[in-house]
Amino acid sequence: MMNDPSQVIHDTTVRLLRKAATVLPKEIEEALKAAHARETDETAKTQFSAILTNIELAATGVPMCQDTGIMIFYVEVGDKFPFLGEIKESLAKATRKATADTPLRPNAVNPIVGGNSGDNTGKKIPWINWEIVSGDSLEITVFPKGGGSENVCILGMLKPGVGLTGVKKLVVDNAISYMGKACAPNIIGVGIGGGSDIALKIAKQQLLRPLNDKHPEPEVAKIEAEIMEAVNATGIGPMGLGGKTTVLGVKVDYAMRHPASLPVGVAIQCWAARKSTAIISKDLDVKYLTHPMEGK
Repeated sequence: MMNDPSQVIHDTTVRLLRKAATVLPKEIEEALKAAHARETDETAKTQFSAILTNIELAATGVPMCQDTGIMIFYVEVGDKFPFLGEIKESLAKATRKATADTPLRPNAVNPIVGGNSGDNTGKKIPWINWEIVSGDSLEITVFPKGGGSENVCILGMLKPGVGLTGVKKLVVDNAISYMGKACAPNIIGVGIGGGSDIALKIAKQQLLRPLNDKHPEPEVAKIEAEIMEAVNATGIGPMGLGGKTTVLGVKVDYAMRHPASLPVGVAIQCWAARKSTAIISKDLDVKYLTHPMEGK
């Protein structure tokens, strides 16, 4: 075991980034195989076959998509984790290392003066979502987010009077409007309430939930099921070319809202739902969760 905490965090994150780019979490792969098996439309079956072949080839160490995303991290750090100060810079260094070695496509572009940093880092990128929790460990989730699915994320500032019917309509209408542009089948995250920024943050975080996870509140779980059924009923299908499966999952959560506002954030993920998570203990032991083969 290495004694340098920054090196442990760095090396763990490099592995997470490499695995996220090349190996889908098992649950996503299994959901795609199940969708392929139940599909009857020949064009849709062909699309699923191509996706599954892509997954198989990527597992040899090649990124599964030429768009390896912009680098986002979700970090849960225990209030007693002793190496808080090592985290931020270690994540940035790991991003540069993974960009060079995996390799990842450089996707960090300056929106003001132009130019690509060449290493997926720069002003506020990688973006880190911090959460302080009780405990003495560090949980890192890497979430490389592709541009195609990001381009169809939306924020709706609805009038409260439209209620949940208006919320569901917003999500379904958005799916119909972008059709296959986000490389369906998709995962849709929905954040209701809070405020404009809060709704979108909640929505994007829902994309990290397991596919078989239902919201613990039955009223919310019902909304998830209704939206999923409605979007799949559109027949948009994989890559927008028709078929039974347009979404693999719909995940919803909420925050209390202002009486005058009903913000709704809608975050879209493509079939290449890349993420990878590990936990580092205070003693610098590492446990890989989404890709446990890395822990061997």
